[in-house]
Amino acid sequence: MLEQPLFGRRLKQLRTQRGLSQVVLAGEGMSTGYLSRLESGVRQPTTRAVEHLAAQLGIAPTAFDEPETASLTRALAIAASADSDENVRQVEQALASGSGQDPLLRWQALWLVAQWHRRMGEHHKEGESLEELVRLGDELDLPELRSRGLTQLARCLRSCGEIPRAAEAASEAHRLARENDLPIQDVAASLLALVSVETEAGRLSEARAHADELTALTGGRTDSLWAEALWTAAAVRVRQGDPNSAQELLDQALAGFGSAENLSLWTRLRVAAARLHLQKTPPELDVSERYVEQAETSLAFVGIPALGQEVTALKAEIAFQGARFADARALLDRVRGTDPNMTYRNRVRLDILDSRLLVIEGAEEEGLARMRRLAEEAQKAANIDLAADIWRLLADTLALSRGPA
Repeated sequence: MLEQPLFGRRLKQLRTQRGLSQVVLAGEGMSTGYLSRLESGVRQPTTRAVEHLAAQLGIAPTAFDEPETASLTRALAIAASADSDENVRQVEQALASGSGQDPLLRWQALWLVAQWHRRMGEHHKEGESLEELVRLGDELDLPELRSRGLTQLARCLRSCGEIPRAAEAASEAHRLARENDLPIQDVAASLLALVSVETEAGRLSEARAHADELTALTGGRTDSLWAEALWTAAAVRVRQGDPNSAQELLDQALAGFGSAENLSLWTRLRVAAARLHLQKTPPELDVSERYVEQAETSLAFVGIPALGQEVTALKAEIAFQGARFADARALLDRVRGTDPNMTYRNRVRLDILDSRLLVIEGAEEEGLARMRRLAEEAQKAANIDLAADIWRLLADTLALSRGPA
Protein backbone atom coordinates (compact mmCIF):
# COMPACT_ATOMS: atom_id res chain seq x y z
CA MET A 1 0.00 0.00 0.00
CA LEU A 2 1.35 3.43 -0.96
CA GLU A 3 1.67 5.76 2.02
CA GLN A 4 0.54 9.35 2.44
CA PRO A 5 1.57 12.13 2.08
CA LEU A 6 4.10 10.80 -0.47
CA PHE A 7 1.38 9.30 -2.69
CA GLY A 8 -0.56 12.58 -2.79
CA ARG A 9 2.46 14.64 -3.79
CA ARG A 10 3.44 12.13 -6.47
CA LEU A 11 -0.14 12.00 -7.80
CA LYS A 12 -0.35 15.78 -8.05
CA GLN A 13 3.06 15.89 -9.75
CA LEU A 14 2.00 13.37 -12.40
CA ARG A 15 -1.33 15.16 -13.01
CA THR A 16 0.21 18.63 -13.38
CA GLN A 17 3.01 17.30 -15.61
CA ARG A 18 0.30 16.18 -18.04
CA GLY A 19 -1.68 19.41 -17.77
CA LEU A 20 -4.81 17.67 -16.43
CA SER A 21 -7.41 19.18 -14.15
CA GLN A 22 -8.74 17.21 -11.20
CA VAL A 23 -12.10 16.89 -13.00
CA VAL A 24 -10.50 15.30 -16.07
CA LEU A 25 -8.27 12.97 -14.04
CA ALA A 26 -11.09 11.81 -11.78
CA GLY A 27 -13.27 10.94 -14.78
CA GLU A 28 -16.45 8.95 -14.21
CA GLY A 29 -14.98 6.51 -11.73
CA MET A 30 -14.02 8.94 -8.92
CA SER A 31 -15.32 12.14 -7.36
CA THR A 32 -13.14 15.26 -7.54
CA GLY A 33 -13.57 15.70 -3.79
CA TYR A 34 -12.03 12.27 -3.14
CA LEU A 35 -9.22 13.02 -5.61
CA SER A 36 -8.54 16.34 -3.84
CA ARG A 37 -8.31 14.56 -0.49
CA LEU A 38 -5.89 12.03 -1.98
CA GLU A 39 -3.64 14.77 -3.33
CA SER A 40 -3.65 16.65 -0.02
CA GLY A 41 -2.71 13.46 1.84
CA VAL A 42 -5.91 13.38 3.91
CA ARG A 43 -7.14 10.02 2.53
CA GLN A 44 -5.14 6.82 2.17
CA PRO A 45 -5.42 5.41 -1.41
CA THR A 46 -7.13 2.06 -1.95
CA THR A 47 -5.88 -0.48 -4.47
CA ARG A 48 -8.92 0.25 -6.64
CA ALA A 49 -8.26 4.02 -6.55
CA VAL A 50 -4.61 3.50 -7.52
CA GLU A 51 -5.56 1.30 -10.44
CA HIS A 52 -8.21 3.78 -11.67
CA LEU A 53 -5.84 6.76 -11.48
CA ALA A 54 -3.02 4.82 -13.17
CA ALA A 55 -5.38 3.96 -16.04
CA GLN A 56 -6.49 7.58 -16.35
CA LEU A 57 -2.84 8.74 -16.46
CA GLY A 58 -1.80 5.94 -18.82
CA ILE A 59 0.88 4.60 -16.47
CA ALA A 60 1.56 1.48 -14.44
CA PRO A 61 0.58 1.62 -10.75
CA THR A 62 4.26 1.28 -9.86
CA ALA A 63 4.82 4.77 -11.34
CA PHE A 64 3.32 6.18 -8.16
CA ASP A 65 6.47 5.08 -6.33
CA GLU A 66 8.73 7.98 -5.40
CA PRO A 67 11.69 7.90 -7.83
CA GLU A 68 12.92 11.30 -6.62
CA THR A 69 12.85 10.21 -2.99
CA ALA A 70 14.52 6.92 -3.84
CA SER A 71 17.24 8.78 -5.73
CA LEU A 72 17.74 11.21 -2.84
CA THR A 73 17.78 8.40 -0.28
CA ARG A 74 20.46 6.56 -2.25
CA ALA A 75 22.59 9.70 -2.68
CA LEU A 76 22.32 10.53 1.02
CA ALA A 77 23.29 7.01 2.06
CA ILE A 78 26.36 7.08 -0.19
CA ALA A 79 27.40 10.54 1.05
CA ALA A 80 26.96 9.55 4.70
CA SER A 81 29.06 6.42 4.30
CA ALA A 82 31.85 7.99 2.21
CA ASP A 83 32.45 11.72 2.67
CA SER A 84 33.66 13.24 -0.60
CA ASP A 85 32.94 16.26 -2.76
CA GLU A 86 31.60 14.10 -5.58
CA ASN A 87 29.13 12.33 -3.29
CA VAL A 88 27.77 15.63 -1.96
CA ARG A 89 27.38 16.86 -5.54
CA GLN A 90 25.25 13.77 -6.22
CA VAL A 91 23.01 14.76 -3.29
CA GLU A 92 22.74 18.28 -4.68
CA GLN A 93 21.75 16.91 -8.09
CA ALA A 94 19.11 14.67 -6.52
CA LEU A 95 17.71 17.71 -4.70
CA ALA A 96 17.52 19.69 -7.93
CA SER A 97 15.49 16.96 -9.66
CA GLY A 98 13.03 16.60 -6.86
CA SER A 99 9.46 17.56 -6.46
CA GLY A 100 7.43 15.25 -4.28
CA GLN A 101 10.37 14.36 -2.04
CA ASP A 102 9.81 13.56 1.61
CA PRO A 103 10.26 16.88 3.54
CA LEU A 104 12.36 15.36 6.33
CA LEU A 105 14.64 13.64 3.84
CA ARG A 106 14.95 16.82 1.83
CA TRP A 107 15.76 18.81 4.99
CA GLN A 108 18.57 16.39 5.81
CA ALA A 109 19.97 16.62 2.28
CA LEU A 110 19.82 20.43 2.28
CA TRP A 111 21.68 20.50 5.61
CA LEU A 112 24.45 18.30 4.20
CA VAL A 113 24.78 20.40 1.02
CA ALA A 114 24.76 23.68 2.96
CA GLN A 115 27.55 22.46 5.26
CA TRP A 116 29.60 21.43 2.23
CA HIS A 117 29.21 24.86 0.59
CA ARG A 118 30.24 26.49 3.87
CA ARG A 119 33.43 24.40 4.04
CA MET A 120 34.22 25.46 0.48
CA GLY A 121 33.65 29.13 1.35
CA GLU A 122 30.69 29.30 -1.08
CA HIS A 123 28.46 31.30 1.23
CA HIS A 124 25.91 32.49 -1.32
CA LYS A 125 25.25 28.91 -2.46
CA GLU A 126 25.12 27.88 1.19
CA GLY A 127 22.51 30.57 1.75
CA GLU A 128 20.30 29.27 -1.07
CA SER A 129 20.19 25.82 0.55
CA LEU A 130 19.59 27.26 4.01
CA GLU A 131 16.73 29.52 2.88
CA GLU A 132 14.82 26.48 1.64
CA LEU A 133 15.85 24.46 4.68
CA VAL A 134 14.36 27.12 6.99
CA ARG A 135 11.11 27.13 4.99
CA LEU A 136 10.91 23.35 5.29
CA GLY A 137 11.57 23.57 9.03
CA ASP A 138 8.64 25.95 9.39
CA GLU A 139 6.37 23.59 7.41
CA LEU A 140 7.41 20.61 9.51
CA ASP A 141 6.99 22.70 12.68
CA LEU A 142 9.75 20.86 14.56
CA PRO A 143 11.50 23.26 17.00
CA GLU A 144 14.84 21.43 16.74
CA LEU A 145 14.95 21.73 12.96
CA ARG A 146 13.68 25.32 13.00
CA SER A 147 16.30 26.46 15.54
CA ARG A 148 19.17 24.65 13.81
CA GLY A 149 18.21 25.95 10.40
CA LEU A 150 17.91 29.54 11.60
CA THR A 151 21.23 29.30 13.47
CA GLN A 152 23.06 28.21 10.34
CA LEU A 153 21.27 30.82 8.25
CA ALA A 154 22.34 33.52 10.72
CA ARG A 155 25.97 32.42 10.44
CA CYS A 156 25.74 32.39 6.65
CA LEU A 157 24.12 35.83 6.47
CA ARG A 158 26.82 37.22 8.76
CA SER A 159 29.49 35.75 6.46
CA CYS A 160 27.78 37.53 3.55
CA GLY A 161 27.64 40.84 5.45
CA GLU A 162 23.84 40.86 5.85
CA ILE A 163 23.85 41.86 9.51
CA PRO A 164 20.20 42.92 10.14
CA ARG A 165 18.80 39.68 8.67
CA ALA A 166 21.45 37.66 10.49
CA ALA A 167 20.47 39.27 13.80
CA GLU A 168 16.80 38.47 13.20
CA ALA A 169 17.54 34.82 12.39
CA ALA A 170 19.90 34.36 15.36
CA SER A 171 17.43 35.92 17.82
CA GLU A 172 14.62 33.66 16.61
CA ALA A 173 16.87 30.57 16.80
CA HIS A 174 17.82 31.43 20.38
CA ARG A 175 14.18 32.03 21.34
CA LEU A 176 13.12 28.67 19.90
CA ALA A 177 15.96 26.84 21.66
CA ARG A 178 15.14 28.39 25.03
CA GLU A 179 11.34 28.18 24.88
CA ASN A 180 11.37 24.55 23.74
CA ASP A 181 14.06 23.36 26.20
CA LEU A 182 16.27 22.14 23.38
CA PRO A 183 19.62 20.45 24.20
CA ILE A 184 22.60 22.54 25.32
CA GLN A 185 24.18 22.14 21.88
CA ASP A 186 21.25 23.93 20.23
CA VAL A 187 21.12 26.74 22.80
CA ALA A 188 24.89 27.25 22.63
CA ALA A 189 24.96 27.16 18.82
CA SER A 190 22.26 29.83 18.64
CA LEU A 191 24.18 31.94 21.15
CA LEU A 192 27.38 31.62 19.13
CA ALA A 193 25.57 33.06 16.11
CA LEU A 194 23.79 35.73 18.15
CA VAL A 195 26.92 37.01 19.92
CA SER A 196 28.87 37.21 16.66
CA VAL A 197 26.12 39.17 14.93
CA GLU A 198 25.58 41.53 17.88
CA THR A 199 29.32 42.23 17.93
CA GLU A 200 29.34 43.03 14.21
CA ALA A 201 26.36 45.34 14.72
CA GLY A 202 28.14 47.22 17.52
CA ARG A 203 25.63 46.05 20.16
CA LEU A 204 28.42 45.29 22.59
CA SER A 205 26.51 45.29 25.89
CA GLU A 206 24.05 42.71 24.50
CA ALA A 207 26.89 40.73 22.97
CA ARG A 208 28.77 40.67 26.30
CA ALA A 209 25.69 39.49 28.22
CA HIS A 210 25.03 36.69 25.74
CA ALA A 211 28.74 35.78 25.63
CA ASP A 212 28.75 35.39 29.42
CA GLU A 213 25.64 33.21 29.13
CA LEU A 214 27.41 31.14 26.48
CA THR A 215 30.63 30.55 28.45
CA ALA A 216 28.62 29.62 31.56
CA LEU A 217 26.58 27.16 29.50
CA THR A 218 29.64 25.43 28.03
CA GLY A 219 31.85 25.55 31.13
CA GLY A 220 33.48 22.25 32.06
CA ARG A 221 33.58 20.99 28.46
CA THR A 222 36.60 20.59 26.20
CA ASP A 223 34.89 20.06 22.85
CA SER A 224 34.38 22.22 19.75
CA LEU A 225 31.42 24.01 21.33
CA TRP A 226 33.51 25.04 24.34
CA ALA A 227 36.42 26.23 22.18
CA GLU A 228 34.13 28.27 19.90
CA ALA A 229 32.42 29.79 22.96
CA LEU A 230 35.76 31.02 24.33
CA TRP A 231 36.80 32.33 20.91
CA THR A 232 33.51 34.19 20.50
CA ALA A 233 33.69 35.66 23.99
CA ALA A 234 37.27 36.78 23.25
CA ALA A 235 36.08 38.61 20.12
CA VAL A 236 33.63 40.61 22.25
CA ARG A 237 36.41 41.57 24.68
CA VAL A 238 38.52 42.81 21.77
CA ARG A 239 35.71 45.07 20.59
CA GLN A 240 35.29 46.35 24.15
CA GLY A 241 38.95 47.40 24.17
CA ASP A 242 40.15 44.66 26.54
CA PRO A 243 42.68 42.61 24.54
CA ASN A 244 44.29 41.12 27.65
CA SER A 245 41.04 39.48 28.79
CA ALA A 246 40.48 38.37 25.21
CA GLN A 247 43.90 36.74 25.14
CA GLU A 248 43.21 34.88 28.40
CA LEU A 249 40.04 33.37 26.96
CA LEU A 250 41.64 32.50 23.63
CA ASP A 251 44.68 30.98 25.37
CA GLN A 252 42.35 28.61 27.25
CA ALA A 253 40.91 27.38 23.96
CA LEU A 254 44.34 27.08 22.34
CA ALA A 255 45.70 25.04 25.25
CA GLY A 256 42.68 22.84 25.85
CA PHE A 257 41.46 22.01 22.37
CA GLY A 258 43.38 19.40 20.37
CA SER A 259 43.72 19.10 16.61
CA ALA A 260 42.33 15.55 16.67
CA GLU A 261 38.92 16.90 17.74
CA ASN A 262 38.43 19.26 14.78
CA LEU A 263 41.45 20.22 12.69
CA SER A 264 39.63 23.05 10.92
CA LEU A 265 38.65 24.71 14.21
CA TRP A 266 42.14 24.09 15.64
CA THR A 267 43.55 25.98 12.64
CA ARG A 268 41.02 28.82 12.88
CA LEU A 269 41.83 29.32 16.56
CA ARG A 270 45.45 29.94 15.62
CA VAL A 271 44.40 32.36 12.88
CA ALA A 272 42.28 34.17 15.49
CA ALA A 273 45.22 34.29 17.91
CA ALA A 274 47.51 35.65 15.19
CA ARG A 275 45.01 38.39 14.40
CA LEU A 276 44.55 39.25 18.08
CA HIS A 277 48.28 39.79 18.60
CA LEU A 278 48.39 41.81 15.38
CA GLN A 279 45.65 44.12 16.71
CA LYS A 280 47.45 44.91 19.95
CA THR A 281 49.17 48.24 20.52
CA PRO A 282 51.95 47.90 19.59
CA PRO A 283 51.40 44.85 17.37
CA GLU A 284 53.16 41.70 18.59
CA LEU A 285 54.40 40.61 15.18
CA ASP A 286 56.65 37.76 16.32
CA VAL A 287 53.84 36.09 18.27
CA SER A 288 51.44 36.61 15.39
CA GLU A 289 53.87 35.02 12.94
CA ARG A 290 54.32 31.98 15.21
CA TYR A 291 50.59 31.32 15.23
CA VAL A 292 50.43 31.72 11.46
CA GLU A 293 53.22 29.16 11.09
CA GLN A 294 51.25 26.72 13.26
CA ALA A 295 48.14 27.27 11.18
CA GLU A 296 50.05 26.68 7.94
CA THR A 297 51.13 23.21 9.09
CA SER A 298 47.54 21.97 8.94
CA LEU A 299 46.27 23.64 5.75
CA ALA A 300 47.14 20.75 3.46
CA PHE A 301 45.14 18.37 5.65
CA VAL A 302 42.15 20.67 6.21
CA GLY A 303 41.51 21.07 2.50
CA ILE A 304 39.55 24.34 2.72
CA PRO A 305 40.78 26.79 0.04
CA ALA A 306 39.17 29.82 1.71
CA LEU A 307 41.08 29.13 4.93
CA GLY A 308 44.38 28.99 3.05
CA GLN A 309 43.53 32.31 1.39
CA GLU A 310 42.74 33.82 4.79
CA VAL A 311 46.13 32.72 6.16
CA THR A 312 47.98 34.21 3.18
CA ALA A 313 46.02 37.46 3.57
CA LEU A 314 46.94 37.54 7.27
CA LYS A 315 50.62 37.11 6.36
CA ALA A 316 50.25 40.11 4.06
CA GLU A 317 48.83 42.17 6.95
CA ILE A 318 51.74 41.12 9.18
CA ALA A 319 54.19 42.16 6.47
CA PHE A 320 52.45 45.55 6.18
CA GLN A 321 52.63 46.10 9.94
CA GLY A 322 56.32 45.22 9.78
CA ALA A 323 56.86 47.86 7.06
CA ARG A 324 57.69 45.15 4.52
CA PHE A 325 55.44 46.74 1.95
CA ALA A 326 56.78 44.93 -1.12
CA ASP A 327 56.22 41.57 0.63
CA ALA A 328 52.71 42.68 1.61
CA ARG A 329 51.89 43.58 -1.99
CA ALA A 330 53.25 40.26 -3.30
CA LEU A 331 51.24 38.24 -0.77
CA LEU A 332 48.10 40.25 -1.45
CA ASP A 333 48.45 39.74 -5.20
CA ARG A 334 48.87 36.00 -4.59
CA VAL A 335 45.52 35.85 -2.78
CA ARG A 336 43.76 37.92 -5.43
CA GLY A 337 45.23 35.70 -8.13
CA THR A 338 43.38 32.67 -6.70
CA ASP A 339 39.92 34.26 -7.06
CA PRO A 340 39.36 34.50 -3.29
CA ASN A 341 36.20 32.82 -2.02
CA MET A 342 35.98 34.44 1.41
CA THR A 343 33.49 35.85 3.87
CA TYR A 344 32.35 39.44 3.39
CA ARG A 345 34.59 40.65 6.24
CA ASN A 346 37.69 38.93 4.89
CA ARG A 347 37.07 40.25 1.38
CA VAL A 348 36.78 43.75 2.81
CA ARG A 349 40.05 43.19 4.67
CA LEU A 350 41.72 42.49 1.34
CA ASP A 351 40.32 45.74 -0.07
CA ILE A 352 41.48 47.65 3.02
CA LEU A 353 45.02 46.31 2.73
CA ASP A 354 45.09 47.06 -0.99
CA SER A 355 43.95 50.63 -0.27
CA ARG A 356 46.54 51.10 2.47
CA LEU A 357 49.27 49.88 0.14
CA LEU A 358 48.12 52.32 -2.52
CA VAL A 359 48.58 55.16 -0.02
CA ILE A 360 52.09 53.95 0.86
CA GLU A 361 52.93 53.51 -2.83
CA GLY A 362 52.03 57.13 -3.57
CA ALA A 363 48.41 56.94 -4.68
CA GLU A 364 47.21 58.56 -1.46
CA GLU A 365 44.05 60.17 -2.80
CA GLU A 366 42.81 56.98 -4.46
CA GLY A 367 43.66 54.77 -1.46
CA LEU A 368 41.98 57.03 1.11
CA ALA A 369 38.90 57.50 -1.08
CA ARG A 370 38.50 53.74 -1.38
CA MET A 371 38.80 53.28 2.37
CA ARG A 372 36.15 55.95 3.00
CA ARG A 373 33.86 54.21 0.53
CA LEU A 374 34.39 50.84 2.26
CA ALA A 375 33.63 52.35 5.66
CA GLU A 376 30.45 54.01 4.38
CA GLU A 377 29.30 50.76 2.76
CA ALA A 378 29.89 48.86 6.02
CA GLN A 379 27.92 51.46 7.96
CA LYS A 380 25.07 51.29 5.44
CA ALA A 381 24.97 47.50 5.88
CA ALA A 382 24.73 48.01 9.68
CA ASN A 383 28.17 46.40 10.12
CA ILE A 384 29.24 48.93 12.73
CA ASP A 385 32.14 46.83 14.03
CA LEU A 386 33.75 46.62 10.59
CA ALA A 387 33.07 50.28 9.81
CA ALA A 388 34.83 51.33 13.04
CA ASP A 389 37.84 49.20 12.09
CA ILE A 390 38.07 50.81 8.66
CA TRP A 391 37.86 54.39 9.99
CA ARG A 392 40.58 53.59 12.55
CA LEU A 393 42.83 52.04 9.91
CA LEU A 394 42.24 54.98 7.59
CA ALA A 395 43.53 57.35 10.28
CA ASP A 396 46.51 55.07 11.01
CA THR A 397 47.37 54.88 7.30
CA LEU A 398 47.18 58.62 6.86
CA ALA A 399 49.50 59.12 9.84
CA LEU A 400 51.91 56.49 8.49
CA SER A 401 52.08 58.01 5.02
CA ARG A 402 52.75 61.53 6.29
CA GLY A 403 55.32 60.60 8.87
CA PRO A 404 55.84 61.84 12.47
CA ALA A 405 54.89 65.40 11.58
